[in-house]
Amino acid sequence: MGEGGVVQVMGEAELRAAAGAWIADDPSAGDRAELRALLDRAYAAAEADRGAAGGSQAQALAELRDRFAGRLEFGTAGLRGVIAAGPNRMNRAVVRAATAAVAGWLLDSAAATAAVAAGNGPSDAGRPGGSVPHGAEDAVSVVVGCDARHRSAEFADETVRVLAGTGITVHMLPQPGPTPLLAFAVRHLAASAGVMITASHNPAADNGYKLYLSDGAQVIPPADAEIEARIASLGPLSQIPVAGAGSPLITRHGDEIARAYLDQVVAAAAGARAGWPKLNVVYTPMHGVAGNLMLRAIAQAGFAAPHVVAAQGRPDPDFPTVAFPNPEEPGALDLALADALRLGAELVVASDPDGDRLAVATRRPGDGLAGWVVLTGDQVGALIGASLLERTAGDADPANRLVASTIVSSTLLSKIAATAGARYAETLTGFKWIVRAGDGVPGVRFVFGYEEALGYAVGDVVRDKDGIGAALAMLALAAEAKAAGRSVLDRYDALETAHGVHLTSQVTLRTADQAQVMRRLRADPPAEFAGQPVTGLLDLAVAPRAGILAADVLIFRLPGARVVLRPSGTEPKIKCYIEIVEPLGGRSLPAARGSATERLAPLRHALETVLVNA
Repeated sequence: MGEGGVVQVMGEAELRAAAGAWIADDPSAGDRAELRALLDRAYAAAEADRGAAGGSQAQALAELRDRFAGRLEFGTAGLRGVIAAGPNRMNRAVVRAATAAVAGWLLDSAAATAAVAAGNGPSDAGRPGGSVPHGAEDAVSVVVGCDARHRSAEFADETVRVLAGTGITVHMLPQPGPTPLLAFAVRHLAASAGVMITASHNPAADNGYKLYLSDGAQVIPPADAEIEARIASLGPLSQIPVAGAGSPLITRHGDEIARAYLDQVVAAAAGARAGWPKLNVVYTPMHGVAGNLMLRAIAQAGFAAPHVVAAQGRPDPDFPTVAFPNPEEPGALDLALADALRLGAELVVASDPDGDRLAVATRRPGDGLAGWVVLTGDQVGALIGASLLERTAGDADPANRLVASTIVSSTLLSKIAATAGARYAETLTGFKWIVRAGDGVPGVRFVFGYEEALGYAVGDVVRDKDGIGAALAMLALAAEAKAAGRSVLDRYDALETAHGVHLTSQVTLRTADQAQVMRRLRADPPAEFAGQPVTGLLDLAVAPRAGILAADVLIFRLPGARVVLRPSGTEPKIKCYIEIVEPLGGRSLPAARGSATERLAPLRHALETVLVNA
């Protein structure tokens, strides 16, 4: 999701005029008042006031400039930003503009499709500002959902009413709900698109707007750029039609979509359950919205009810018990691990705030918290992928089973797939690419996909990452292992014994000029890292792989290792992904792991040095 538009350098008069114009057009009384107050603080009239509050005035002016330095761009999947008034923030005005653009794009696309189907050829309907033939709205419908973040319900209501105001049929899911349910509902209701109001695992101050297309997957180019162009060309927001809350075009759904989702996700993820032993599991929804549906899914799959971390069991947009509501962050699982230690649990599963990601921790022999291991996304991806390939080995046409992961994820899944006689696909980062890996390939059946950032898709029930389906698959493989007298860690040990140790790690460089860093690395690429020669360099910007679009990614290959660098799509960072592969070669598994660990520290240091000097 893009954050911020092109920076505009404004003089004081221009800035004040822009703020005044925004206030006049903003549909939210609260946002208008908040921006007026900021404007007043930034331009205090009296010199006495300036002297008394010089520091706060300077801060207010800097904040005002930042809010008008650009606008939130409709980028990767949609919008995301801090909630506040102004074009470079998430607010009702920005949601109205985005929804009007999405509505226009959907209507024009439907009209263009209808024209081609009628044999009339392409029209101007697909262009921003193109005409929309009467009746095109009859073919368009959109599903809308939201999480429990600050103002999510308000933004969802705005989205629904603007869509209905253009004549589009709207399906509104019960509020709040998890993102996977919205993604499922798009195809279940045969809708043209879906909009989810969520900022996933971002800080409490943020919110976002996520768009799904009719195939149930996140928006991809060129649609995102076309919608962005429409937002840029919109007129006054006051001219955008907004339907009343009681519009007959708005259908407010009950529990029937959740029931359909549960039936399908349990069948896809849990598998056979005969004779499975009881698992002692701790679960935390991390103050998010997945808890209710997760507990229903676990019960329907036949597993014992988990212990829920009480302090994190209910939705709370302030996320009071975690510094950052992302289960990947250090400390995020502390409460769950403390409960697990107290209860003698075998497994911890954790949702992120909107329920599309899953974190897993499991116990190994040891005392206290030292006996608990928080699995990486790559480890969970390998475990679930191997389990699903084992379970589907007897299916018809097993060679056309497909598993997928990304260019920054571990290569272990590709080796597991090869041994299982299944297909494997590698994609760019993002589930919009992972779930489409088999599209257009005859006979292919998508079995599993994952990315290292704790995202997993089990089958094609949801064409996006789904932490609920992944949790069921994880519980199933844990129960199967326990029935065989083994543990989850035993299962992972077996994978690395068969395919070699695959140790992954990340290095991040915060920088305001990602493009400059990447240019310098291309102009003068390092010939070695920590004494290890670079044996191959692939620049996906100029030499994309088959089936992968060009992207700002550099892949360095070393003996038994790989380093992937790319700019973050949502933050001012360069993200680097390291993988070290150590075949056992007659050694014990602990010895091979020790060797990989010894290689990691100098490689990380060398990479950090290269980035700082780039």
